[in-house]
Amino acid sequence: MRRASWKTGSVRARSRLWRATATLISTAALVGAGLTGGVASAAPAPPAGSAASAAAIPAQFARVLAGQHVIYSYPGPTPPPELFEAVRAGEAAGVIFFSENIVSLEQIRDVAQALQDAAMASPVPMPLLLLTDQEGGEVRRLRLPGADWPADSAAAVGASADPAAAGARTGHEAAAALHAAGLTGNLAPVLGVYRTPGDFLDRYERSYSSDPAVVGAAAGAFIAAQQADGIAAAAKHFPGLGAAPAGANTDEEPVTIPLDAGTLRSVDEAPYRAAIDAGVDMVMPSWAVYPALDPGTPAGLSSTILRGDLRGALGYQGVIVSDAIEAGALAAFGDSGDRSVAALAAGQDLALCSARDAGQGAQATGDLAAAITGGRLDLGDVLVSTERVLALRLSLR
Repeated sequence: MRRASWKTGSVRARSRLWRATATLISTAALVGAGLTGGVASAAPAPPAGSAASAAAIPAQFARVLAGQHVIYSYPGPTPPPELFEAVRAGEAAGVIFFSENIVSLEQIRDVAQALQDAAMASPVPMPLLLLTDQEGGEVRRLRLPGADWPADSAAAVGASADPAAAGARTGHEAAAALHAAGLTGNLAPVLGVYRTPGDFLDRYERSYSSDPAVVGAAAGAFIAAQQADGIAAAAKHFPGLGAAPAGANTDEEPVTIPLDAGTLRSVDEAPYRAAIDAGVDMVMPSWAVYPALDPGTPAGLSSTILRGDLRGALGYQGVIVSDAIEAGALAAFGDSGDRSVAALAAGQDLALCSARDAGQGAQATGDLAAAITGGRLDLGDVLVSTERVLALRLSLR
């Protein structure tokens, strides 16, 4: 297997890539601010009151800026030409892979390499976030000889004699599986603190424990091990789906978690402190509604929850990646483009367009670009978010 070209460059070469991309960000800031004195060599502070002046950004540049916030998907084993076109145009932050996309290790490595090569030839020459769900146990998109780990579920890890040690082992195993496939990020672990045996998370053994301390210890170790091995991790689903009953699936329908704020913050959010202490690269919010925190608005669309609880109270500074934008829980919030705009407006950084349709990602990119130039998204906020995403992509190896 060829080594990925984006992995072979020197530190100096990768630094040049960062400067080139910082110039791209700077151009948006300067144009949005109405400045004409040339492009800075490093991204300046986002301009104050930039929403109105963002209309000056050229349409194609706005699509590139918007694309830094979109994760694409596609059906079957072969990415469609339009996905490669989006990547080569610099209009994609990454791609998520499901079992239907994966035939063999050689096949998925070749796909991953082709996508990374396209990214390196784009106006944003940085590695893509190539994501999958490799939680362990039942939830493993990679089930191939040489990449079929971790076999242990979260429940098995939590029930072991040493959950932290087992969490670290499974984190290393997940990283090995993704490296074998050429992928760069794992949407795991799940940090839900389950309440009742057989409930939504426990039914498929996706929760480490009903004890938040055990969840935090196991998940924190999983995250630290996986990221030490060069695979980005995502803690999900903030502030927690542990109290969701059996059958309460936000992929299919709206879900409400009627816990009081004290319980949510002392029990369900507690493992996220361990994840943040472990330096987790990404956090994925839930699409459930938590009336005690924000009545009527799903967590992933709630600025109160994302900016107030996650970034404010918990101090999280990394990337926030959405759950599936096409989820049934968001039926009342428009189409994929509308939802992507709402997610970024609330404080998310990446819209996960996982309907196995590259056109969904293109729609999100177009609608985000229109929201930037039209002032529905604040340019300053978008630039700060873009820097978070690009910093994560630069760290991939």
